[in-house]
Amino acid sequence: MPPRWPRQPDRRDPDYRRLDDRMNFAIHVGIFAACNSGLWFFHNLQHTTWDWITLVTGGWASLLAAHALYIFAIADYSEPSPESLATPAVGFQPKPQNKPKTKSKKTAKR
Repeated sequence: MPPRWPRQPDRRDPDYRRLDDRMNFAIHVGIFAACNSGLWFFHNLQHTTWDWITLVTGGWASLLAAHALYIFAIADYSEPSPESLATPAVGFQPKPQNKPKTKSKKTAKR
């Protein structure tokens, strides 16, 4: 059974942000391992001359290292400032669900 978050999840909560970032990093590591092990398996199985495979693995490993550096050393998980909480959200805002009421045929005759 997966662990349960003890309170309402909120991205402004520092503990939730830290856990969310580490879970995203774990997914990144899993995708890296699966893709690169598959590439190297077929590379060795078929005795191919894929010169680009070391560039893909090395480039992706460096991105993974940068991601780890950010998550474990650079990211600031302190409480957000009250000023940042007061700013309105920017981006997609859902439309209000208020539809104008129209009279049906039955109520229009009365």
